[in-house]
Amino acid sequence: MRVYYDRDADVNLIKSKKIAVVGYGSQGHAHANNLRDSGAKDIVIALRDGSASAKKAEDAGFKVMTVADAAAWADVVSMLAPDELQRHIYRDDLHANMKKGASLIFAHGLVVHFSLVEPRDDIDVLMVAPKGPGHTVRGEYQRGAGVPCLIAVDKDQSGNAHDIGLSYASAIGGGRAGIIETTFKEECETDLFGEQAVLCGGLTSLIKAGFETLVEAGYAPEMAYFECVHEVKLIVDLIYEGGIANMRYSISNTAEFGDYTRGPRLVTDETKAEMKKILSEIQQGSFSREWMLENEVNQTGFKTMRRKESEHGIEEVGQRLRDMMPWITEGALVDKAKN
Repeated sequence: MRVYYDRDADVNLIKSKKIAVVGYGSQGHAHANNLRDSGAKDIVIALRDGSASAKKAEDAGFKVMTVADAAAWADVVSMLAPDELQRHIYRDDLHANMKKGASLIFAHGLVVHFSLVEPRDDIDVLMVAPKGPGHTVRGEYQRGAGVPCLIAVDKDQSGNAHDIGLSYASAIGGGRAGIIETTFKEECETDLFGEQAVLCGGLTSLIKAGFETLVEAGYAPEMAYFECVHEVKLIVDLIYEGGIANMRYSISNTAEFGDYTRGPRLVTDETKAEMKKILSEIQQGSFSREWMLENEVNQTGFKTMRRKESEHGIEEVGQRLRDMMPWITEGALVDKAKN
C-alpha cells in the first residue's frame, strides 16, 4: 500500500486553483477552512438557495454562490454534500456547468462506485477521503497535526489528477499524517461495512442492549449509563492509542479475563455470518439502492427511526449525567453553531 506525505505533494498546485466546496456541514467547513489556512485564496462555498448553512459560511468569511454558478467558475469542485443529495446536485448543477478539464473531488466513493453519478469524460474524477469526521479534520489541523486521508483516481482526463489530489489532501492536513492510495470500490465498501457492522450499527446496538439489560434487571439507569456508555470512551481511547493489546494491558486482570471468556459468547459465529450478509448487501449494491429509495419517499422511515431512537431512555439519563460533568463539553468536537 502506497503512503504519501507532505514532502510528496506540491501544495502550491491547489493554491493556484479556484475551489468550490459544495456543502458547509461537518466535512465542508473543515475542508474549506483548512484549505484557506494552507494558503488557498480563491474558495467559495456552493449552496442551494435558502440553505441554512449560508450564514455560517459567510460568518466564517467565505463567499457563497449557487452550485451552478460555482461550478462554472471553479477549477476544482469538492463534493461534500450528503451522499443522498449528490446525484441530484451533479445532474442539476454540475454536469452542464463544470469547465472542461476541471477536477471533481469526492470524500466518499458511494455515488461513483455504484454509478449513481456518471461524470462527464472531460473532467478529472478523484477522491480525497479523510479518515475522521470533519470536526476532527479541522481540530487536528488547528493543533498542527492532521487526519490520514485516502486518495483514489477514477478518471484522469488531465493527466494530473493524482497530483491535484495529493495537493488537496496535503492542504487539508492529510499529508501530516499520511495519504493512503486506494480505489473508489475499496474505500466505499469497507467504509459502509465498518459503519454498519462495527462503528455505528454494531457499537450502538451493543451499548443499548447492555443498558437495557441492566435497567430491566432493576439497576439504576445512572449506573447502567456509566458502565455501558460513559466508560466506552476509556476503552476506545486505549485501543486507539495502542491497539487491543494496549487496552488489555491497561485494564484489570478481572476485566481482561471477562473479555476473553464472555466476549465470544456475544459476538458468535452467527454474528459473523450476519456481518458477511451485511457485506454482501453492500457489495451487491442493495444497501445503496435501499438508501436511495428511502430518500425518494422523503426519508419517512429514516426520520421515524431517528425520532424513536432520540426518545430512548439512554438519551435522557445521559444528558442529565453529562450536565454534571462540564469538562466533557469544554473540548467538544461538535459545535452546531459553526458547522
